[in-house]
Amino acid sequence: MTVTAYTLAVVLDLFCLFLGYRFLFRPGPAAAGYGVPADPAGDAGAYLTIKGLRDGVLGVVGLALLAFAGARAEAWFMVCVALVPLGDTLIVLRHGGARAVAFGVHFATAVVVLISAALLFLV
Repeated sequence: MTVTAYTLAVVLDLFCLFLGYRFLFRPGPAAAGYGVPADPAGDAGAYLTIKGLRDGVLGVVGLALLAFAGARAEAWFMVCVALVPLGDTLIVLRHGGARAVAFGVHFATAVVVLISAALLFLV
């Protein structure tokens, strides 16, 4: 169980880093994949950069907590971070994005993050 808990946590943290990178360096496709397309050359460019920075920092903080504070701190972090994809679900729905993306990507991500937290609490 310990290997599974740590592996899932690391994968989720690295995924946050990947999302951050994608929004910083490939904002158009990243926004489309998010579920609410935006023009990175227009006014939305700053917001896409902010999202990239936010996601990347969450990944770095998650990895740092796991490495230096342990599983319990990472578990609480995951519980808190689950609010982000839950909020993203609502954002996509509110702005006319596809329900499949809202629930199949964002809500499902929140569930996986909470499963990771539960596994880490058991370690």
